[in-house]
Amino acid sequence: MKFKNYLIRLNWILISQLGINIIIFLNFFINLPRFISNFILFKKKYKGKIEIIPCLHDWSEEGGTTKDEYFLQDLIVARLISIKKPFKHVDVGSRIDGFVSHVASFREIEVIDIRPISSIIPGINFLQADLMNLNNDINNKIKCDSLSCLHTLEHFGLGRYGDPINIDGYKIGFNNLVSLLIDDGVFYISVPVGEERVEFNANRVFDPFTILELAKSNYLQLQEFINIKGNGEVYNYLTLDNNIIQNISNQRYSLGIFIFKKMKNG
Repeated sequence: MKFKNYLIRLNWILISQLGINIIIFLNFFINLPRFISNFILFKKKYKGKIEIIPCLHDWSEEGGTTKDEYFLQDLIVARLISIKKPFKHVDVGSRIDGFVSHVASFREIEVIDIRPISSIIPGINFLQADLMNLNNDINNKIKCDSLSCLHTLEHFGLGRYGDPINIDGYKIGFNNLVSLLIDDGVFYISVPVGEERVEFNANRVFDPFTILELAKSNYLQLQEFINIKGNGEVYNYLTLDNNIIQNISNQRYSLGIFIFKKMKNG
């Protein structure tokens, strides 16, 4: 299992940091004879102009993937917001080409990100800001009754997206996120959960207890927890007992979506 995890990590580094995909490289030579055979067959019957643009990797692909955790979380949370119909929804750092665009398809959404967004996208109002260094003007301007931060908090303080190095970045970020919510507001936040660790400078993986303790100190009450496994299986919990939390924290990795409500004494 450790060797398998090592290979998975190595492959991720080669793809994301060096642009080298060993599987695609090998499949090119495996699929090349079929491409040549198909081209010769087509050329015999077609006399018009032909330009060669090989697409050798699509033969074995599905029509679309539905097991990816990003795909599932974006769809699940967007559907929950569509049902809830908040007055004002703000998102911090989630994918523009996933969750944010889902929400923008049926309502206005305000987006905060430390990175610039140059595109003008219908339904999306953008503000560039660092959630680890949130000033009062922005805080007061962005008050909302619905807030999301999906697959983002785990990066705070690791320098990956130009943010300053801060070992408590996730704590500061979490506290500042909650400050954007009005009383009774709903907070949708997803992070990697499992054996707690820092995978520098990619992300953190959180023990669920860590997030629940942060929530408790910010007067947040858990409404629902959604756990997405690596195989695409989705588990919903309205409450979390110690056995469930311990089981998740003993695992290597999965995605946890926490849905909180901000209590009035917060």
